[in-house]
Amino acid sequence: MSYFRVFLRFASFLSAVALVSACKSSKAAPAPPPPPQVRVVTVSPERVALDSEWIATLDGLVNAQIRPQVSGYLIKRNYEEGAVVSKGQVLFEIDPRPLQAVLAQAQAQLGQAEAELGKTQRDLDRDRPLAEQHAIAQSQLDNDVQANLAAQAAVRSVTATVETAQLNVGFTKVTSLISGVAAIATAQIGDLVGPSTLLTTVSQIDPIKAYFPLSEQEYLQMASRINTRGGAKAPWQGAAPLTLILADGTVYPKPGAFLAADRQIDAKTGTIRISATFPNPDRILRPGQYGRVRAETKVRDGVLLVPQRAVAELQGSFQIRVVGSDNTVSTHTVKVGERVGGRWIVEGGLQPGARVIVEGPTTKDGMVVNPQPFTPAAQDANANPAAGVEGH
Repeated sequence: MSYFRVFLRFASFLSAVALVSACKSSKAAPAPPPPPQVRVVTVSPERVALDSEWIATLDGLVNAQIRPQVSGYLIKRNYEEGAVVSKGQVLFEIDPRPLQAVLAQAQAQLGQAEAELGKTQRDLDRDRPLAEQHAIAQSQLDNDVQANLAAQAAVRSVTATVETAQLNVGFTKVTSLISGVAAIATAQIGDLVGPSTLLTTVSQIDPIKAYFPLSEQEYLQMASRINTRGGAKAPWQGAAPLTLILADGTVYPKPGAFLAADRQIDAKTGTIRISATFPNPDRILRPGQYGRVRAETKVRDGVLLVPQRAVAELQGSFQIRVVGSDNTVSTHTVKVGERVGGRWIVEGGLQPGARVIVEGPTTKDGMVVNPQPFTPAAQDANANPAAGVEGH
Protein backbone atom coordinates (compact mmCIF):
# COMPACT_ATOMS: atom_id res chain seq x y z
CA MET A 1 0.00 0.00 0.00
CA SER A 2 2.85 2.34 0.74
CA TYR A 3 4.39 1.69 -2.71
CA PHE A 4 1.13 2.64 -4.28
CA ARG A 5 1.09 5.95 -2.44
CA VAL A 6 4.63 6.73 -3.50
CA PHE A 7 3.68 6.00 -7.09
CA LEU A 8 0.69 8.36 -6.87
CA ARG A 9 2.82 11.13 -5.44
CA PHE A 10 5.41 10.68 -8.19
CA ALA A 11 2.70 10.71 -10.85
CA SER A 12 1.27 13.92 -9.36
CA PHE A 13 4.72 15.52 -9.46
CA LEU A 14 5.17 14.60 -13.16
CA SER A 15 1.74 16.02 -13.92
CA ALA A 16 2.63 19.30 -12.21
CA VAL A 17 5.92 19.55 -14.14
CA ALA A 18 4.12 18.89 -17.41
CA LEU A 19 1.52 21.52 -16.55
CA VAL A 20 4.21 24.14 -15.81
CA SER A 21 6.02 23.34 -19.07
CA ALA A 22 2.79 23.65 -21.01
CA CYS A 23 2.14 27.07 -19.46
CA LYS A 24 5.61 28.31 -20.35
CA SER A 25 5.35 27.09 -23.93
CA SER A 26 2.01 28.80 -24.31
CA LYS A 27 3.63 32.27 -23.79
CA ALA A 28 4.31 34.35 -27.04
CA ALA A 29 7.91 34.48 -28.44
CA PRO A 30 9.73 37.92 -28.12
CA ALA A 31 9.35 40.29 -31.14
CA PRO A 32 12.41 40.72 -33.43
CA PRO A 33 14.29 44.09 -33.22
CA PRO A 34 13.12 46.85 -35.60
CA PRO A 35 15.16 47.56 -38.76
CA PRO A 36 18.01 50.03 -38.21
CA GLN A 37 17.24 53.62 -39.15
CA VAL A 38 19.33 55.26 -41.89
CA ARG A 39 19.28 58.73 -43.46
CA VAL A 40 18.97 58.78 -47.24
CA VAL A 41 18.87 61.30 -50.09
CA THR A 42 16.93 60.68 -53.26
CA VAL A 43 19.11 61.74 -56.18
CA SER A 44 17.65 63.51 -59.17
CA PRO A 45 19.22 65.25 -62.19
CA GLU A 46 20.41 68.79 -61.48
CA ARG A 47 21.90 71.73 -63.34
CA VAL A 48 25.14 72.90 -61.74
CA ALA A 49 27.76 75.52 -62.48
CA LEU A 50 31.30 74.24 -62.16
CA ASP A 51 34.18 76.40 -61.02
CA SER A 52 37.93 76.27 -61.41
CA GLU A 53 40.54 77.73 -59.11
CA TRP A 54 44.10 78.87 -59.71
CA ILE A 55 46.86 80.05 -57.41
CA ALA A 56 47.26 83.79 -57.88
CA THR A 57 49.94 86.33 -57.03
CA LEU A 58 49.02 89.96 -56.50
CA ASP A 59 51.04 92.87 -57.86
CA GLY A 60 50.61 96.59 -58.33
CA LEU A 61 48.85 97.74 -61.47
CA VAL A 62 51.90 99.98 -61.97
CA ASN A 63 55.13 99.67 -59.97
CA ALA A 64 57.45 102.67 -60.29
CA GLN A 65 61.00 102.23 -59.04
CA ILE A 66 62.21 105.52 -57.67
CA ARG A 67 65.87 106.13 -58.56
CA PRO A 68 67.79 109.43 -58.55
CA GLN A 69 68.92 110.87 -61.88
CA VAL A 70 72.00 112.49 -60.38
CA SER A 71 74.65 111.40 -57.90
CA GLY A 72 75.07 112.91 -54.46
CA TYR A 73 74.55 112.51 -50.75
CA LEU A 74 70.98 111.88 -49.56
CA ILE A 75 70.05 114.60 -47.08
CA LYS A 76 66.29 114.27 -46.59
CA ARG A 77 63.29 111.93 -46.88
CA ASN A 78 60.01 113.82 -47.28
CA TYR A 79 57.37 111.07 -47.25
CA GLU A 80 55.92 108.70 -44.68
CA GLU A 81 56.89 105.13 -45.45
CA GLY A 82 53.93 102.98 -46.43
CA ALA A 83 51.71 105.99 -47.03
CA VAL A 84 49.93 107.14 -50.17
CA VAL A 85 51.91 109.65 -52.23
CA SER A 86 50.90 111.76 -55.22
CA LYS A 87 52.45 112.04 -58.64
CA GLY A 88 55.12 114.73 -58.57
CA GLN A 89 55.45 114.70 -54.78
CA VAL A 90 59.05 115.16 -53.55
CA LEU A 91 60.11 111.96 -51.79
CA PHE A 92 63.86 112.52 -51.29
CA GLU A 93 66.36 115.36 -51.50
CA ILE A 94 70.01 115.11 -52.52
CA ASP A 95 72.60 117.70 -51.51
CA PRO A 96 72.28 120.28 -54.33
CA ARG A 97 75.41 122.37 -53.61
CA PRO A 98 77.87 120.61 -55.94
CA LEU A 99 75.38 120.80 -58.79
CA GLN A 100 74.53 124.40 -58.01
CA ALA A 101 78.25 125.23 -58.35
CA VAL A 102 78.30 123.51 -61.74
CA LEU A 103 75.24 125.55 -62.74
CA ALA A 104 76.90 128.81 -61.65
CA GLN A 105 79.99 127.94 -63.67
CA ALA A 106 77.88 127.15 -66.74
CA GLN A 107 76.00 130.43 -66.35
CA ALA A 108 79.30 132.32 -66.21
CA GLN A 109 80.47 130.59 -69.37
CA LEU A 110 77.19 131.55 -71.00
CA GLY A 111 77.80 135.19 -70.11
CA GLN A 112 81.24 135.04 -71.72
CA ALA A 113 79.84 133.38 -74.82
CA GLU A 114 77.10 135.97 -75.14
CA ALA A 115 79.63 138.79 -74.75
CA GLU A 116 81.78 137.27 -77.48
CA LEU A 117 78.71 136.93 -79.67
CA GLY A 118 77.92 140.62 -79.14
CA LYS A 119 81.47 141.64 -80.10
CA THR A 120 81.45 139.59 -83.30
CA GLN A 121 78.04 140.93 -84.20
CA ARG A 122 79.24 144.51 -83.81
CA ASP A 123 82.35 143.78 -85.94
CA LEU A 124 80.13 142.23 -88.59
CA ASP A 125 77.72 145.17 -88.59
CA ARG A 126 80.65 147.62 -88.89
CA ASP A 127 82.59 145.82 -91.60
CA ARG A 128 79.76 144.82 -93.90
CA PRO A 129 79.10 148.34 -95.37
CA LEU A 130 82.87 148.98 -95.57
CA ALA A 131 83.35 145.81 -97.56
CA GLU A 132 80.54 146.84 -99.91
CA GLN A 133 82.40 150.14 -100.49
CA HIS A 134 85.65 148.21 -100.92
CA ALA A 135 87.11 150.16 -98.03
CA ILE A 136 88.31 146.91 -96.46
CA ALA A 137 89.31 143.56 -97.88
CA GLN A 138 86.58 141.00 -98.47
CA SER A 139 88.61 138.49 -96.44
CA GLN A 140 88.20 140.61 -93.34
CA LEU A 141 84.40 140.50 -93.75
CA ASP A 142 84.59 136.75 -94.26
CA ASN A 143 86.55 136.42 -91.02
CA ASP A 144 83.92 138.50 -89.22
CA VAL A 145 81.14 136.24 -90.51
CA GLN A 146 82.97 133.11 -89.39
CA ALA A 147 83.72 134.59 -85.99
CA ASN A 148 80.04 135.52 -85.54
CA LEU A 149 78.85 132.04 -86.52
CA ALA A 150 81.33 130.46 -84.11
CA ALA A 151 80.12 132.76 -81.33
CA GLN A 152 76.49 131.80 -82.01
CA ALA A 153 77.40 128.12 -81.82
CA ALA A 154 79.27 128.71 -78.57
CA VAL A 155 76.24 130.43 -77.07
CA ARG A 156 73.97 127.55 -78.07
CA SER A 157 76.41 125.02 -76.64
CA VAL A 158 76.81 126.79 -73.33
CA THR A 159 73.05 127.40 -73.15
CA ALA A 160 72.51 123.64 -73.39
CA THR A 161 75.10 123.17 -70.65
CA VAL A 162 73.23 125.63 -68.45
CA GLU A 163 69.91 123.88 -69.10
CA THR A 164 71.49 120.52 -68.22
CA ALA A 165 72.93 121.97 -65.03
CA GLN A 166 69.54 123.43 -64.13
CA LEU A 167 67.89 120.06 -64.71
CA ASN A 168 70.49 118.35 -62.53
CA VAL A 169 69.85 120.82 -59.73
CA GLY A 170 66.13 120.09 -60.09
CA PHE A 171 66.83 116.36 -60.04
CA THR A 172 68.22 116.69 -56.52
CA LYS A 173 64.54 116.69 -55.50
CA VAL A 174 63.48 113.11 -56.29
CA THR A 175 59.75 112.99 -57.06
CA SER A 176 57.21 110.20 -57.42
CA LEU A 177 56.40 109.24 -60.99
CA ILE A 178 52.88 108.00 -60.13
CA SER A 179 50.28 108.23 -57.38
CA GLY A 180 50.23 105.18 -55.14
CA VAL A 181 51.55 103.56 -51.98
CA ALA A 182 55.24 104.18 -51.29
CA ALA A 183 57.35 101.36 -49.90
CA ILE A 184 59.81 101.53 -47.03
CA ALA A 185 62.91 103.39 -48.17
CA THR A 186 65.89 101.25 -49.14
CA ALA A 187 68.40 104.13 -48.76
CA GLN A 188 69.21 106.06 -45.61
CA ILE A 189 70.07 109.67 -44.98
CA GLY A 190 73.77 110.21 -45.65
CA ASP A 191 74.07 107.50 -48.29
CA LEU A 192 75.90 108.35 -51.48
CA VAL A 193 73.33 107.56 -54.15
CA GLY A 194 73.30 107.57 -57.93
CA PRO A 195 71.19 106.58 -60.93
CA SER A 196 71.66 102.88 -60.12
CA THR A 197 70.43 103.27 -56.51
CA LEU A 198 66.88 102.12 -55.74
CA LEU A 199 65.47 104.55 -53.19
CA THR A 200 61.95 103.10 -52.91
CA THR A 201 59.07 101.78 -55.00
CA VAL A 202 55.64 103.32 -55.49
CA SER A 203 52.81 100.98 -56.50
CA GLN A 204 49.39 101.80 -57.82
CA ILE A 205 47.20 99.26 -56.02
CA ASP A 206 43.67 100.47 -56.75
CA PRO A 207 42.86 98.50 -58.76
CA ILE A 208 45.40 95.79 -58.00
CA LYS A 209 46.55 93.18 -60.49
CA ALA A 210 46.43 89.40 -60.01
CA TYR A 211 48.49 86.92 -62.04
CA PHE A 212 47.57 83.24 -62.30
CA PRO A 213 48.49 80.35 -64.65
CA LEU A 214 45.96 78.80 -67.01
CA SER A 215 46.66 75.35 -68.44
CA GLU A 216 46.96 75.03 -72.19
CA GLN A 217 43.78 72.93 -72.30
CA GLU A 218 41.84 75.56 -70.34
CA TYR A 219 43.23 78.30 -72.55
CA LEU A 220 42.10 76.50 -75.71
CA GLN A 221 38.55 76.26 -74.33
CA MET A 222 38.29 80.04 -74.09
CA ALA A 223 40.85 81.17 -76.68
CA SER A 224 38.19 82.37 -79.09
CA ARG A 225 36.69 84.64 -76.43
CA ILE A 226 40.07 85.89 -75.21
CA ASN A 227 41.22 86.75 -78.72
CA THR A 228 38.08 88.50 -79.92
CA ARG A 229 38.52 91.93 -81.43
CA GLY A 230 39.08 94.39 -78.62
CA GLY A 231 39.61 91.59 -76.07
CA ALA A 232 37.08 89.89 -73.85
CA LYS A 233 36.35 91.36 -70.45
CA ALA A 234 35.10 88.04 -69.05
CA PRO A 235 36.05 85.05 -71.20
CA TRP A 236 34.65 82.52 -68.74
CA GLN A 237 31.27 80.85 -68.75
CA GLY A 238 28.42 83.35 -68.86
CA ALA A 239 30.82 86.31 -68.57
CA ALA A 240 31.03 85.54 -64.86
CA PRO A 241 33.28 87.75 -62.71
CA LEU A 242 36.30 86.45 -60.84
CA THR A 243 36.34 85.68 -57.13
CA LEU A 244 39.44 86.04 -54.98
CA ILE A 245 39.94 83.78 -51.95
CA LEU A 246 42.54 85.18 -49.56
CA ALA A 247 45.21 83.26 -47.65
CA ASP A 248 43.02 82.99 -44.54
CA GLY A 249 40.19 81.43 -46.53
CA THR A 250 37.97 84.50 -46.62
CA VAL A 251 36.38 85.58 -49.87
CA TYR A 252 37.33 89.07 -51.03
CA PRO A 253 34.02 90.96 -51.34
CA LYS A 254 34.73 92.75 -54.62
CA PRO A 255 34.63 90.81 -57.92
CA GLY A 256 37.51 90.94 -60.38
CA ALA A 257 37.73 91.21 -64.15
CA PHE A 258 39.90 89.60 -66.80
CA LEU A 259 42.65 91.93 -68.04
CA ALA A 260 44.94 90.14 -70.49
CA ALA A 261 46.57 86.88 -71.53
CA ASP A 262 50.32 86.64 -71.98
CA ARG A 263 51.80 86.29 -75.46
CA GLN A 264 53.06 82.72 -75.08
CA ILE A 265 52.62 79.35 -73.40
CA ASP A 266 55.41 78.55 -70.95
CA ALA A 267 57.14 75.50 -72.47
CA LYS A 268 58.31 74.30 -69.03
CA THR A 269 54.95 74.37 -67.27
CA GLY A 270 52.49 74.16 -70.17
CA THR A 271 50.60 77.18 -68.83
CA ILE A 272 49.84 80.70 -69.99
CA ARG A 273 49.89 83.63 -67.59
CA ILE A 274 46.61 85.49 -67.15
CA SER A 275 46.23 88.87 -65.49
CA ALA A 276 43.11 90.22 -63.83
CA THR A 277 42.23 93.29 -61.79
CA PHE A 278 40.36 93.68 -58.49
CA PRO A 279 39.08 96.95 -57.01
CA ASN A 280 41.05 97.81 -53.88
CA PRO A 281 39.81 101.14 -52.50
CA ASP A 282 40.63 100.23 -48.89
CA ARG A 283 44.13 99.00 -49.83
CA ILE A 284 43.50 95.63 -48.15
CA LEU A 285 45.26 93.85 -50.98
CA ARG A 286 49.00 94.39 -51.37
CA PRO A 287 51.59 93.34 -53.95
CA GLY A 288 53.15 89.98 -53.14
CA GLN A 289 50.04 88.47 -51.55
CA TYR A 290 48.97 84.98 -52.55
CA GLY A 291 45.42 83.82 -53.01
CA ARG A 292 43.16 81.70 -55.18
CA VAL A 293 41.23 83.06 -58.12
CA ARG A 294 37.96 81.26 -58.82
CA ALA A 295 35.89 81.46 -62.00
CA GLU A 296 32.80 79.72 -63.28
CA THR A 297 34.10 77.76 -66.24
CA LYS A 298 31.19 75.58 -67.37
CA VAL A 299 27.60 74.54 -66.69
CA ARG A 300 26.39 70.93 -66.77
CA ASP A 301 22.79 69.74 -67.04
CA GLY A 302 21.29 66.48 -65.81
CA VAL A 303 24.03 65.48 -63.38
CA LEU A 304 23.55 63.37 -60.26
CA LEU A 305 25.10 64.57 -57.02
CA VAL A 306 25.49 62.82 -53.68
CA PRO A 307 26.90 64.15 -50.41
CA GLN A 308 30.61 63.52 -50.07
CA ARG A 309 30.09 61.60 -46.81
CA ALA A 310 27.95 59.05 -48.68
CA VAL A 311 30.91 57.99 -50.85
CA ALA A 312 33.46 55.48 -49.54
CA GLU A 313 36.79 54.91 -51.27
CA LEU A 314 38.11 51.35 -51.27
CA GLN A 315 41.33 50.41 -53.08
CA GLY A 316 40.93 53.08 -55.70
CA SER A 317 37.22 52.51 -56.33
CA PHE A 318 34.27 54.46 -54.96
CA GLN A 319 31.23 52.84 -53.41
CA ILE A 320 27.86 53.99 -52.14
CA ARG A 321 25.05 52.17 -50.32
CA VAL A 322 21.60 52.32 -51.89
CA VAL A 323 18.22 51.44 -50.35
CA GLY A 324 15.97 49.54 -52.78
CA SER A 325 12.19 49.68 -53.14
CA ASP A 326 11.90 46.83 -50.60
CA ASN A 327 14.07 48.79 -48.12
CA THR A 328 17.00 46.41 -48.49
CA VAL A 329 20.57 47.68 -48.75
CA SER A 330 22.85 47.08 -51.71
CA THR A 331 26.37 48.38 -52.43
CA HIS A 332 27.06 50.07 -55.76
CA THR A 333 30.46 50.84 -57.27
CA VAL A 334 30.27 54.28 -58.91
CA LYS A 335 32.44 56.58 -60.95
CA VAL A 336 32.78 60.02 -59.37
CA GLY A 337 33.64 63.23 -61.16
CA GLU A 338 34.16 66.77 -59.98
CA ARG A 339 33.29 67.97 -56.51
CA VAL A 340 30.69 70.69 -56.13
CA GLY A 341 30.75 72.18 -52.67
CA GLY A 342 30.28 69.23 -50.27
CA ARG A 343 28.93 66.89 -52.95
CA TRP A 344 30.35 64.64 -55.65
CA ILE A 345 29.13 64.39 -59.20
CA VAL A 346 28.42 60.71 -59.95
CA GLU A 347 29.34 59.97 -63.55
CA GLY A 348 28.24 56.34 -63.63
CA GLY A 349 26.83 53.46 -61.56
CA LEU A 350 23.82 55.32 -60.19
CA GLN A 351 20.31 55.84 -61.54
CA PRO A 352 18.02 58.84 -61.00
CA GLY A 353 15.59 58.30 -58.13
CA ALA A 354 17.98 56.08 -56.16
CA ARG A 355 17.94 56.45 -52.38
CA VAL A 356 21.53 56.80 -51.21
CA ILE A 357 22.46 56.24 -47.56
CA VAL A 358 24.25 59.24 -46.08
CA GLU A 359 24.15 58.49 -42.37
CA GLY A 360 23.41 55.43 -40.29
CA PRO A 361 24.90 52.26 -38.82
CA THR A 362 27.01 49.86 -40.86
CA THR A 363 24.73 47.55 -42.82
CA LYS A 364 25.28 44.47 -44.98
CA ASP A 365 23.85 43.91 -48.41
CA GLY A 366 20.35 42.46 -48.19
CA MET A 367 19.65 43.93 -44.74
CA VAL A 368 16.29 45.63 -44.29
CA VAL A 369 16.52 49.22 -43.02
CA ASN A 370 14.18 52.03 -42.08
CA PRO A 371 15.05 54.92 -44.47
CA GLN A 372 14.45 58.48 -43.31
CA PRO A 373 15.08 61.72 -45.28
CA PHE A 374 18.50 63.32 -44.80
CA THR A 375 18.66 67.06 -44.20
CA PRO A 376 21.97 68.32 -45.58
CA ALA A 377 24.12 70.56 -43.42
CA ALA A 378 25.20 73.94 -44.70
CA GLN A 379 28.53 72.60 -45.94
CA ASP A 380 26.82 69.81 -47.91
CA ALA A 381 24.13 71.90 -49.56
CA ASN A 382 24.67 73.28 -53.01
CA ALA A 383 22.63 76.39 -52.56
CA ASN A 384 25.43 78.34 -54.22
CA PRO A 385 26.72 76.34 -57.17
CA ALA A 386 29.56 78.81 -57.61
CA ALA A 387 31.27 77.19 -54.64
CA GLY A 388 32.26 74.36 -56.92
CA VAL A 389 35.24 72.47 -58.17
CA GLU A 390 38.33 72.26 -56.03
CA GLY A 391 41.46 73.93 -57.35
CA HIS A 392 43.80 73.15 -60.19
